[in-house]
Amino acid sequence: MRIFENADFSFIYRRRIGYIISGVLLLASVASLVLKGLELGIDFKGGMEFVIETDQPLDPTKVRAELSSVLSTTPEVKTFGQNGLLIRTLHEGEITEVVRSIVGGIEAAFPGVGLSVEKTDIVGPRFAEDLKRGAIYSIFGGLLVIFVYILIRFEWTYAVGAVTALFHDVILTLGLFSLLSGILPFSLQIDQSIIAAFLTIVGYSLNDTVVVFDRIREYSGIFKSEKLEAVVNKSINSTLSRTVVTSSTTLLVVLVLFIFGGEVLRGFAFALIIGVLVGTYSSIFVASPIIVELKLRNSGSRK
Repeated sequence: MRIFENADFSFIYRRRIGYIISGVLLLASVASLVLKGLELGIDFKGGMEFVIETDQPLDPTKVRAELSSVLSTTPEVKTFGQNGLLIRTLHEGEITEVVRSIVGGIEAAFPGVGLSVEKTDIVGPRFAEDLKRGAIYSIFGGLLVIFVYILIRFEWTYAVGAVTALFHDVILTLGLFSLLSGILPFSLQIDQSIIAAFLTIVGYSLNDTVVVFDRIREYSGIFKSEKLEAVVNKSINSTLSRTVVTSSTTLLVVLVLFIFGGEVLRGFAFALIIGVLVGTYSSIFVASPIIVELKLRNSGSRK
């Protein structure tokens, strides 16, 4: 994009504005996570799972909409095989009663459809707790590996900046899921697909951050006589075109997934949209300024 070829924005010199914006958003996110919490799906809360086989294919989105009025909660409905449906719900009660409600709801909404219940299962709280623990370990384990990787490739100030930016991205995305749950017209339940989205966000944000870090290291060797703030600011501006193009094309693909991917994928796509936006922001206004702050605190040679 030619508009950013000779960019000269004062990102680093105005970094305190970024601190204020991030601080307010983080406080709101943490407050919502503590006071309101997250809407956990069956993977992390426990519930019931059914496989329904029909004699003709049914639209999972329509089935989901019909069953929402029959059950006490909105179920998760996916295609299963050729003419099967995988239905998962947090509905409480006897499993036989839930099966009758699901079968009755489908038969009433789709007259003439023959169906049979192929499988019923209960996801217990212990299994859900194991999944929750595994999800937490996977995220924090990934952050630890990233810290070590950046530490080896660059130095400790870069590692702290990268991991702080990643924490920033995940907390803000989780906070938005908490704040907007029940407000947006689609489900924001936290399930395994959303955890996969968070790990994707971490990878995307890291990739963008490393590109900026590489340019900072390169320019630090070229512009040795300039102040640190000027070198870092010049590095961000020189990679701005690449950052904008990458973010724009990624957002375009994810928006298509969000609009046309169906109800089941909407929460996943929404997490990626937020992650791309927040990840692009954090590589400029969080990761890079932290390097400046740490280096200025530990060395007076370039103040």
